[in-house]
Parts: sequence; C-alpha cells; structure tokens
Amino acid sequence: MSKVRTRFAPSPTGRMHVGNLRTALYAYLIAKHEGGDFILRIEDTDQERFMEGALEIIYRTLEKTGLVHDEGPDKDGGVGPYVQSERNATGVYLKYAKQLIEQGDAYYCFCDKERLESLRSKVSETGTEIVVYDKHCLHLSKEEIEANLAAGKPYVIRINMPTEGTTTFHDEIYGDITVPNEELDDMILIKSDGYPTYNFANVVDDHLMGITHVVRGNEYLSSAPKYNRIYEAFGWDVPVYVHCPLITDENHKKLSKRCGHSSYEDLLDQGFVSEAIVNYVALLGWCPEGTQEIFSLEELVEAFDYRHMSKSPAVFDIQKLKWMNSEYLKAMDFDRFYEMAEPYIKEVITKDIDLKKIAALVKTRIEIFPDIREHIDFFEELPEYDTSMYCHKKMKTNEETSLEVLRETLPLLERQEDYSNDALYNTLKSYVDEKGVKIGYVMWPLRTAVSGKQSTPGGATEIMEVLGKEESLARIRRGIEKLEAR
Repeated sequence: MSKVRTRFAPSPTGRMHVGNLRTALYAYLIAKHEGGDFILRIEDTDQERFMEGALEIIYRTLEKTGLVHDEGPDKDGGVGPYVQSERNATGVYLKYAKQLIEQGDAYYCFCDKERLESLRSKVSETGTEIVVYDKHCLHLSKEEIEANLAAGKPYVIRINMPTEGTTTFHDEIYGDITVPNEELDDMILIKSDGYPTYNFANVVDDHLMGITHVVRGNEYLSSAPKYNRIYEAFGWDVPVYVHCPLITDENHKKLSKRCGHSSYEDLLDQGFVSEAIVNYVALLGWCPEGTQEIFSLEELVEAFDYRHMSKSPAVFDIQKLKWMNSEYLKAMDFDRFYEMAEPYIKEVITKDIDLKKIAALVKTRIEIFPDIREHIDFFEELPEYDTSMYCHKKMKTNEETSLEVLRETLPLLERQEDYSNDALYNTLKSYVDEKGVKIGYVMWPLRTAVSGKQSTPGGATEIMEVLGKEESLARIRRGIEKLEAR
C-alpha cells in the first residue's frame, strides 16, 4: 500500500469547532499511526464566509494542540499551492471541469435563478424532500452553448449524474451504503464566479495531493456517491472514507456554534488546558481497548485505530471534560500551573501574600482555572458566617467546644513565631495530645475561624501559613467574639 496521506482542510470562517478539531485530530492520528503525512489545506472557495484573522486561528490551534502538519501553505511539499483560491488562480479546477465536458461527463448550465427556483422538489425513498436539477442545459446544442459563451452569459458547470440504478460506496465506519441514482443531483462543479464548489475542489485536490484517507463528519456521507462519480469519470482511485459520528450536546442536539463550549478557543477561554481538550475530543467517537482514558498525544498516535470508531452520535459531556481537565491539572508541572493560575488568583487577591502558596493549595482541588476564584476569596477578606458552622457531627464539635478550643489555642498561637505549616501543626498537635482529643476536634474550629467557610483548599495550619500571624490571630479573635455573642 502507498504511504498514508491525510489532510485537514478547514475553511477560514472563525474559531475552530470541536467537530473540526476532531476531524483534524483523527486525520493526524491515522497518518501518524501509519508513519504517514498530515497535510493542511485551506479551503477558501466560499469567499462570502471568509473571516479576517481566521487563518491565524487555524495555525494557532494546530500549534497549541500539537497537530503539526507535514505540508501546508507554510510548508511546501511539492503539491501546492495549499490554499484553494491560489490553486484556482492557476486554472486547475476549470481545466479539469472542461476535461469532463469534453468526455461528456459534465456540461455548461446557463439557467438563471428564477428558472432554478421554479424546479419542483420531490420526496426521496427515505422521505426527504430533495430538489434535483432537470438536466435542461444538458440538451443544448453545441451552437447554442458557443453562442451563450460568446455573449458572456453567466454559467455554471454541472456534472452529468446517472438517473437510473443505484450507486454503492464503502465507508470504513458505516460499511457499504447504496443510494438510488435518481437522488443524485447534477451538482455544480464550477460556480458562476469562476470558483470551484467545495465538492469538486475537494476531489481534485485530494487526487493531486495523493490523499489516501479522507476523514470528515458523517453529514458528508450523502455526498460520497457524488464524489465517487467524479473519481470514476477521471479514472482516479477512490480514497478510503472515514466518516466520523455526529457530536451532540447533553440534550442530544447537534453541537452548534451557539453552544457555549462548541469551539476549541471557547474551551481555552473557560479555563480548560489544551492537552485535556485534545484527549477528550479523541474519545468523541473512538473507543480505545482497555480502560485507559488519559492519553498524551504520543499515546493516542500509538493506540488510535479508526476501525474502533463508533457509528453512534458522541455526546459532548462537559462534566466529563472537567473531570479529565482536573486530572491534567493535578499532574501538571507546578511552575506551568502557577503561570496559568496566577491571573485568576490576582483577580481576587490584592493583599501582599504568597500567591504561589495559594496556587499550591488549589492545584489538586479545581477542575478548571476559573474555579480558583470561589476557592480563595476568603484569603482576601473573611466572609460573614454563621456560628452554626462550628458544629460538625463527625469532628464532635459544637459552638461551646469550639469556643473553648479557640480561647485555649489563642495564647499558644500568639507565642508562636514560626508560622510555617509544619511548625503550626506541631504546636497544635501537642495541644491535641494534651487534651486527649482527635485532631479534627481542634482543627475544625480553627479552620472555620480563619476561613469563614465550610470547605477550603488546605487545612487550618496551611491557611494560617498563607495569612500570616497577624491576620490569623485577628480572625481567631473575631471567631471568639462571634461565639461569645451568639
């Protein structure tokens, strides 16, 4: 078999949708698993949808995700240009379309908008309403065609599809699919603006670039017979088709751009890390052998087998992604974590306290970076809290016992000079041993007093280390006052 060559061919229309990222990832993994090449091609034939800055988004996304292309607009592999508008300028698409006309496999169509709109739709065997062009211009004489061209009459070039029988094609995921030829419209190859349609440019480019495996969403399944008709008309080899299952939201609706987490950059903005996004997206439609769920990109390359992809829609579960992200944060190098966490910490903390210590406390307790805010707000200012928080059944504490603990530990903590976590813990452990109680009996009231919260990153002594002696003692005294005043 020839060397595996896959391509990712996005349109520069904005942020990269999760579905597009999965297409890129699967194309990359198929190529790299087989030691092949991954090509980037820009499909900008739809000039109306072109968005300024979108090319930079594509390059940035591929770089951040680690999906390094072997060839592309910035890496010539000898089969460029890799931008369709630049390829179009060479006349390559029109040349091939005219070849099909000469073969009798395509024809000029001069029908105006009004006539096309007058064509009636019909219902297919599957119950879908379809509009099929009536081949009106297929029957124009050579003289009529030449006269229209000479007069500068606008035209498109259509492929001549068979109207009887069926067409069968094979997809690696969905198997053999047969379609009635009467449902195959004489699709346009070259538009009236001289640009090729997406479908035609895809086939020509994939052939000329030696693409062996075509990876795309299953919404293109119905287009495969049309592609094959073009391949067959030229006598070209049909590539291996790998159609990916639909991605839905939690309500089983198609993941749309209106969804708050539908694009890669949306997810980055929401505090997810790139590696977790890539890992999770890989599992949207592919099931690895075994129970492993956390994969580096290198491990995905090793393990990925597109034959284990599913036909069923994949549900984008944001909670599962959050769990996976938390696993990546826990395993992350601390310096990198702090660099990413610092902006979120500084949104909350204005005091002169050690932000790195705060980062260390939250590192294993958050799922996404914005979670940091709610975990650390008490460091900036002690919130108002109810004294009922001092009551904890498991710790066997209540308001009376808590008041006693705070009163008795306050002098010890006032004498304490070393406010490091270990030193504070040793001091309080001695008090615990002397009292003959469990550690939680003492630590719960202290943690409540210094944080004003029921759940905190870190225990009482870790919090006091960050707050420092003066602030810690002030908060404990405030706790005593609250308990005395109840």
